[in-house]
Amino acid sequence: MKTQHYGNHKKYYAPHHFIFIPMMLLFMAVGLRQYFTGQQREPAWLVLALASFSILYLGIMLRQHYALGNQDRIIRLEFRLRHQHLLGKPSTEAELQLSFDQLAALRFADDAEFVFLLHRALSEYLSADGIKKAITNWQPDHMRV
Repeated sequence: MKTQHYGNHKKYYAPHHFIFIPMMLLFMAVGLRQYFTGQQREPAWLVLALASFSILYLGIMLRQHYALGNQDRIIRLEFRLRHQHLLGKPSTEAELQLSFDQLAALRFADDAEFVFLLHRALSEYLSADGIKKAITNWQPDHMRV
């Protein structure tokens, strides 16, 4: 498995991103093109385009909605556990000051950098992207959705 770092940490699911979505976009484009440029405005082409759009939209939303909601909860729990383990106190105060994106960015830091970057995020208001860029010992997360 490749070493994970800032430049390659995004994850794609090939059947979804490279087959399903392009096919639905193609069907939608063909349907709209045929409807607007065909000899006659056949309603079947417009129905194909609208059906393709609806299926595409539902496919994207449903896949992401449940998985990401669950993943967000796990990331928050991981943050609380690491905070308690490394600092010996609950994370309630830090969680109130940080956005979810900042909490999620901190998961890529190893334990030594976690504490340092947490303090920087709280005092310097580092963005999530700023936190990720400041990580020197990237800890990969290969189990993301």
